[in-house]
Amino acid sequence: MGFTDFLSDSGLTLLERWVTTRSYIVGYSPSQADVKCFQQLKSTPAVQNYPHAYRWYKHIASFEPEFSSLPGDPSKAYTAYGPESTELPVNPAKAPAKEEDDDDVDLFGSDDEEEDAEAVRVREERLAEYKKKKEGKTKPAAKSIVTLDVKPWDDETSMKELEENVRKIDKDGLVWGASKLVAVGFGIKKLQINLVVEDEKISLDELQQEIEEDEDHVQSTDIAAMQKL
Repeated sequence: MGFTDFLSDSGLTLLERWVTTRSYIVGYSPSQADVKCFQQLKSTPAVQNYPHAYRWYKHIASFEPEFSSLPGDPSKAYTAYGPESTELPVNPAKAPAKEEDDDDVDLFGSDDEEEDAEAVRVREERLAEYKKKKEGKTKPAAKSIVTLDVKPWDDETSMKELEENVRKIDKDGLVWGASKLVAVGFGIKKLQINLVVEDEKISLDELQQEIEEDEDHVQSTDIAAMQKL
């Protein structure tokens, strides 16, 4: 019974499985059983291969200054601890083969493969249906609300004609909104107009250039404010 060695993979696997559900080799607190097993390990168990043994080793290492005072029989060997030999064979490959029971022979094959295939088919159908629904949903177009300043040449420029020419610009993805005249000084007023644009369809640079082509009325344009909807 008990552990065999902690040098081979099979020995470390015994330890790994033993401490998977235990904090200590024996009982619910550190003892000489932990000390004896700890001292047989030449190095820390690899965390990627033996995570539970690694955790146990690091925990017991914190008690190292107290090893001599821990309860238990220090004369016992580490092989006195661990699983019964019947619990986990050192070399399971050498375990005697179980004679096949005639009752266990499946003359007609297992239904597991058919069930698995059916589960796969159902899952694939559901995924295809979900993908179709997702693709069918139209994503709302990204839009921005813009406040545009349109400046005239002087105080003699007809602001009514200027605004009419601006609003004559008609594009897919462009909606003109409210406007007002804002004084800029020396009797000159600028047109401040709101608009909503679809970002993928309307280039504000191109729109400003088109407005500024009205050279009889427009001196320049500026974006006063812009916000995503």
